[in-house]
Amino acid sequence: MPSPRTAALPAVSVVIPCRDDAALLEACLQSLAQQSVPPAEIVVVDNNSTDASADVARRYGARVVFEPVPGIPAAAGAGYDAVAFGADAADLIIARCDADCVLPPDWIARIAENFAANPQLEVLSGPGVFYGMPPWAGRLLAGLYLGAYFLAMGSALARWPVFGSNMAMRAGTWQDISNEVHRDDAQMHDDVCLSFHLGPRRRCRLDRELVVGMAPRAVQTGASLSLRFRRAFHTLAGHWPQEYPWRRWEQRFRPVGDGQG
Repeated sequence: MPSPRTAALPAVSVVIPCRDDAALLEACLQSLAQQSVPPAEIVVVDNNSTDASADVARRYGARVVFEPVPGIPAAAGAGYDAVAFGADAADLIIARCDADCVLPPDWIARIAENFAANPQLEVLSGPGVFYGMPPWAGRLLAGLYLGAYFLAMGSALARWPVFGSNMAMRAGTWQDISNEVHRDDAQMHDDVCLSFHLGPRRRCRLDRELVVGMAPRAVQTGASLSLRFRRAFHTLAGHWPQEYPWRRWEQRFRPVGDGQG
């Protein structure tokens, strides 16, 4: 029997895009198996893996969705579709992490509590810390990396950006924008693209206490960092000129009901 506290919380399904990450995926799924509030479902999107990623996912009871179009935008979108357009999607929350994430045991509970406390909330995100190094170094490096991300993308978006390794949204929100995002462009940052299509007025929140562990692959080499910067500029340019920063800031502060533009 669920406790009264758990019964009052919305159901949370987890989407994990994955390609050739069997060992890291196993650690991620182990952390999900230890949640104080279990997820309603785990959907692992197999994006053309050549290793045992799909077998690992099934061993932990996850539903495996195959997405042949390469790239995180296509894989994440397929996972969101699998949840949001299912038979029981009403009032469902879609959480997203990466295959190399390790989630704290209250991750699902904290996500559910955020949405239960604020019926107007549509999207929730949080930061991460790098594991596999001294804790102080992991916190410092992640703070610099994510601080630059939130500042730069927040300025361009006129809102806090979604961070794809640690986010959640209502199924209905994805239903609204699922046909607008750039699924087939593997060079897009899918979380920045999603943030663009959320528009400047939807209720989104950054919960600084909603922290996940992340593998430091993004910052391990100059090539990795360079790739992420190139994709960031590609994503921004792909939404301009319609979404130039000054236009978004104008929309953000334009009075509701103003029909200009």
